[in-house]
Amino acid sequence: MPKAKDILTLEEQPDEQTFDISLRPRNLNEYIGQESVKENLKIAIGAAKHRKEPLEHVLLHGSPGLGKTTLAHIIGAELGAAVRVTSGPALERAGDVAAILTNLGEGDILFIDEVHRLPRTVEEILYPAMEDFAIDIVVGKGPGARTLRLDLPKATIIGATTRLALLSAPLRDRFGISYHLDYYSEKDIEIILERSARILKVPVEPEARKLLASRSRRTPRVANRLLRRVRDYAQVKTGGKVNMDSATQALEQLGIDTFGLDATDRRILSCIIDQFNGGPVGLSTLGATTGEDIQTLEDVVEPFLLQIGLLVRTPRGRVATPLAYQHLQRNAPVDLQQRLV
Repeated sequence: MPKAKDILTLEEQPDEQTFDISLRPRNLNEYIGQESVKENLKIAIGAAKHRKEPLEHVLLHGSPGLGKTTLAHIIGAELGAAVRVTSGPALERAGDVAAILTNLGEGDILFIDEVHRLPRTVEEILYPAMEDFAIDIVVGKGPGARTLRLDLPKATIIGATTRLALLSAPLRDRFGISYHLDYYSEKDIEIILERSARILKVPVEPEARKLLASRSRRTPRVANRLLRRVRDYAQVKTGGKVNMDSATQALEQLGIDTFGLDATDRRILSCIIDQFNGGPVGLSTLGATTGEDIQTLEDVVEPFLLQIGLLVRTPRGRVATPLAYQHLQRNAPVDLQQRLV
């Protein structure tokens, strides 16, 4: 079976695209969770359709795997618009984005994933495109060069980012609608798993579904990945039905514990507790000690540990909480509460 690190990573794996698309909800009514975002989107989409105008540019931000790409496609479906997909790293030159923008149709949607990684020259092309539905093209060179403004179809740009702080202020301000996607509740994850199991035609007992939800890092992508792995285990070991026993055995084999932590998470916590006496410790020091990439620690490991209360971020660094000591069966130092302030 795959390693737990591959299972719990929040990034989409190369072999998962077809799998994810088959489970992706098609409209807002099928989309589970993020209730506030959905209600606000329904109003914005309804108003745009009533006025027969393009939807304002939308910025979706939050941790990986929470459904930003899915939501972008749903917006397109709700508007009856075609969705063109690209990403920040793929748009290396101003000409790349200019070619895409000029080929959009009226009312189309351009979805830019990892929008915070757009080069500055590309951003500058987007400014007039987002504000005035036009781009400025420089014709000629030297003293004779002149700027030609080219009108564009009225299209909507949807940007998605996991690092809102890295998005430049001028670009961020040009998105009229901005939504933050939160981690899901375990109840919502259970509903997502129930729907995914029905689509995949995998019989999953309610208790097993609840167990998978509790270890899914409150993230739909991880939940569906766990379902996929447990399904494989059950087909080989227990005749195909996912019950409490087969789910428990599969998760144990993957090394995923009761909090949904994998070996990497536990190693990070153990390092903070054993080598730095519980903290505080900075991310750069932690990365150098454990050999983990700092961005991985900040984007993937830390947010979930903070969310479930195993880690606290203080002005002096990261500190393991009493719950972390309890989970790893360690004795907490007497001055731990003072360090958490």
